[in-house]
Amino acid sequence: MPTTARTTLSPITEDDATIAAALEDVSVPALVAAVTSITGDPALLRGTVRPRTFVPNDFQGGLEEGELAQLRAQALARLAHYRDSGCPPPPPMDPALLREIMSWMVAEAVNEEYVPMFVEEVNLDGDDSRRIDLDDIPADQRQSLSVLVIGCGQSGLLAGVRLKQAGIPFTIVDKNPGVGGTWLDNTYPGCRVDVGNHFYCYSFEPETAFSEYFSRQPELLAYFQRVMDRWGVGPHVQWSTEVRSMRWDDEAAHWKVALQGADGIEHAVAANVVISAVGQLNRPSTPDIPGLESFGGPVFHTARWDHSIDLSGKRVAMIGAGASGVQAGPFIAETAERLVIFQRSAQWMNPNLRYREAVGAGVAWAMAHIPSYAAWFRFMLLYQASDKALALIKIDPEWDGLPDSANALSDARRRILVDWITQHVGDDEALLAKVIPTYPPMGKRMLQDDGSWLRCLRQDNVELVRDAIVRIEPGAIVTADARFEADVIVMATGFTANEFLSPMEVVGRNGRDLRAHWGSAPAAHLGITVPDFPNLFLMYGPGTNLAHAGSIIFHSECQMQFIGTMLRSMLVGEHRVVEVKQRAHDAYVERLQAELAQTVWAHPSVAHSWYKGPDGRVHVLSPWRLVDYWRMTKHPELDAYSFS
Repeated sequence: MPTTARTTLSPITEDDATIAAALEDVSVPALVAAVTSITGDPALLRGTVRPRTFVPNDFQGGLEEGELAQLRAQALARLAHYRDSGCPPPPPMDPALLREIMSWMVAEAVNEEYVPMFVEEVNLDGDDSRRIDLDDIPADQRQSLSVLVIGCGQSGLLAGVRLKQAGIPFTIVDKNPGVGGTWLDNTYPGCRVDVGNHFYCYSFEPETAFSEYFSRQPELLAYFQRVMDRWGVGPHVQWSTEVRSMRWDDEAAHWKVALQGADGIEHAVAANVVISAVGQLNRPSTPDIPGLESFGGPVFHTARWDHSIDLSGKRVAMIGAGASGVQAGPFIAETAERLVIFQRSAQWMNPNLRYREAVGAGVAWAMAHIPSYAAWFRFMLLYQASDKALALIKIDPEWDGLPDSANALSDARRRILVDWITQHVGDDEALLAKVIPTYPPMGKRMLQDDGSWLRCLRQDNVELVRDAIVRIEPGAIVTADARFEADVIVMATGFTANEFLSPMEVVGRNGRDLRAHWGSAPAAHLGITVPDFPNLFLMYGPGTNLAHAGSIIFHSECQMQFIGTMLRSMLVGEHRVVEVKQRAHDAYVERLQAELAQTVWAHPSVAHSWYKGPDGRVHVLSPWRLVDYWRMTKHPELDAYSFS
């Protein structure tokens, strides 16, 4: 089993001309950062050429071509010297220089409180400081603890890696036949990640060979399969196995878990600790439309795509146009005779010309050969997707621009997004009225588009319908004013995000049923622990979905580091049980809801959002700065917990 973070570098052996050609393709700020790390010499940072701007998906910092060429030439000379010196290990990084590099790259002073988080996330030295450190605890004591992990998507796989590193016995059960979670379930055409994928990977397993900047589903699934194989997690997984119920046994201090295998037979297991890694976006939501069962033709959800159905020449009705619909729609329109899209409300989308862009050969070479280039590129993506967007979602109580915008920055962003939409829709006033949202930017999930979706809507064989569906009848979908004939219905209607841990029955201390306890308001301390449910840890639990920054993998690593701290505390103190105190839990949830109430996510102007629960409040999102959640989970307040 590996013991350290993965490194994939090959020594530089190419001649100067070959290196120079590769450097034409790279992010020059990331290149300068890497060369500075290699040499320890800050001269390039302190010259007259500096990045001017730092905006998402601009990898050159607003530098002009002549400036880029100057920095490339200076970097080439340093790389050639590094090559000719035998590619020695880079010198230890001085903390002051580290922050200077960061600030130079992003064209502003990086707040000092963020630096430790960035250092840990980009993992320059390969130290993997987030692992569960149990080196001082005897192996037999570690073996006394048993852990059951539910789910083997990205968070469950992460839990498996960390537990295996720590030498703690564990079993993972997953209802699917393979690893990947959402990336195994969602195979619809056009499915891809909407977070920069060089950041959408584990800090200890950075992937440098992605073929695109926003990878498609097969490539992401292959990544998780490689991680599972490399760390030997597979033998610990029971595939096609679902948890039916869990009951806490107070006397035995363990969970009794009823499992059901693919054969339908139930069997029971016991575990001291349960980690739920079932996620939020794993149960498809199907709208209750009158007459749906009478349609007569194929009907399937994007998360259960029926590849046996050829859509070529078919009349396709797609219900929903959120993230999956925006990705699948253009591909359906390529071959379908007709595509009618039923959309409840318009969606804001970030203009992103790199969304379907391939990684060039020069970038691939730099990732594979230049020490820390990939790490600094990851830092760039992280900083671009960091906490600044929080300013867009906070409602200014004196702002009179609602419902269209939340504050002055939100209004400025709205104007940019409207301009983008208008450029692609042109003079089609009817379509323009349908696609410009009437709520503030970021009020719902922000989508990514390079123009493909908006161009798709202008195709002759595509129609966007914003009228509500009244009923479905054989071969057609009916609104109040029209009937649309269809051969196939595709449901792009999202997931039951607010139904955490569904359909499992989870019964904690004193017979408390978790779903009944939560009702329509699921909540957990840090999104991870719930009073009266000892030794139960949630990954991607209530209040942890990210809609303003970061990636869910970043959050999962924070949560698993917290869980590791709790497990260590149990072992060090020879405790059998850990449980969050009611007072600490309630105080946290009160702060969480107070913070959420100040955001556009919770504002009444944003209707029909999967962010909101049946009670109209937001229970799935995290309103915290990344650095705050990172700190809360890295240095948890142990006095908020009782150990026994």
